Amino acid sequence: MKKAIKISVIIIGIILIPVIAGIGYFYVAYNNFSFEDEYKVNESVLSYFNNSYEEARKNFRFKSDELSSQYLGTQVFKLPVNSSKDTNLTIDFCFIPGSENADKIIVLSSGVHGLEGFTGSAVQLFFMDHYINHELLENTGVLLIHGINPYGFKYIRRVTENNIDLNRNSDIDNKLYTSKNEDYPRVYDLINPKGVVKTGSLANRFYFIKAIKRIIKESMPVLRQAVLQGQYEFPEGLFYGGNDFEPQIENLIPIIDTICKPYNVVFAIDLHTAYGERGKLHLFPNPVEEPVKKRMEEIFEGLHIDWGDSDDFYTYSGDFAGYIGKINHDKIFIPMPFEYGTMDSQLTIGSIKSLHVMIMENQGEHYGYNSKEDSIKVKSDFLEMYYPSSDAWRSKIMHDTKIVLDQALKRFCELEFQ
Repeated sequence: MKKAIKISVIIIGIILIPVIAGIGYFYVAYNNFSFEDEYKVNESVLSYFNNSYEEARKNFRFKSDELSSQYLGTQVFKLPVNSSKDTNLTIDFCFIPGSENADKIIVLSSGVHGLEGFTGSAVQLFFMDHYINHELLENTGVLLIHGINPYGFKYIRRVTENNIDLNRNSDIDNKLYTSKNEDYPRVYDLINPKGVVKTGSLANRFYFIKAIKRIIKESMPVLRQAVLQGQYEFPEGLFYGGNDFEPQIENLIPIIDTICKPYNVVFAIDLHTAYGERGKLHLFPNPVEEPVKKRMEEIFEGLHIDWGDSDDFYTYSGDFAGYIGKINHDKIFIPMPFEYGTMDSQLTIGSIKSLHVMIMENQGEHYGYNSKEDSIKVKSDFLEMYYPSSDAWRSKIMHDTKIVLDQALKRFCELEFQ
């Protein structure tokens, strides 16, 4: 009997020791998750990155006014965005028309996801300095849209004042808001906890165990799609697309329509951060029809495109790039979201960590924080996830941007689209 008990204890120990060691290793890795960027710092591009919404907007307006003085017909204007909290929120525009013979236009947009506008604005400023010239404008107009979600940009949120994700809200038909994400309720408890946020709680320190159990049960692709697709039923939940047009989405339609009307070909680049390999520019479109896909592959020939219909990625409804295409439904339309990776979210630990940061930020917004320290910790992690403070990261994404734009703009101007 004693021998049997001893054997049982040994067997249990053999099983438990690796499990405990694995949990311990993952616990340390997860709760100390950070990066040491080793990319070369390029001081010349760092000035494009700003520390506040007001500073970014001021610099965008300054560059716009410079372009207005250089190129005849340039239009610089703004669209106020109503808020119960702030009377000084605007979407800003700079439209530089092409020559009389121009039949193409580039639309470069930033800040659909609020605080992602910090990087988006930097890329736009870089673009204004390095790519707008008489050669480009010979057959191409340019429309820059700055800070589409100024509330989130200013107040360090991804969503609008109404907790709406504009990249799940952008459409010209409000039937979108009756869409059902059938799988979202299955993951609701995983991503929308209730109660004040306490970062040091067992639930938060061991969140990865809960997430991994769900991954094993559902599979990562299924879980990712259920979470990120967008949903229209739970206003307090993550990735809420709303029950109607957000004001700026409705108000942008006539502006975009009017400016694009003289052009036959519309190339829309929408700027985002967070998803994907850290420090890498991902070309990350939703699935498109074959003729559109062919045009995109021609422009970005030789560059990797992360098609949203692959196993590793996800599709989503109400996206802003697609919305520009719907406004220009009678034209040749080429969309391409740029996604600058920050958290290695293509890997399991990065994916779970980035989702957890979003969860705590959203939870804190709705239910508050256990302490001031908890609030500072969550908001700091949230900002760092979408706008890394690393000079090396910022230099690297600008390096990637230059490589992609050098090719894409040249190809776009040269190609004849049918």
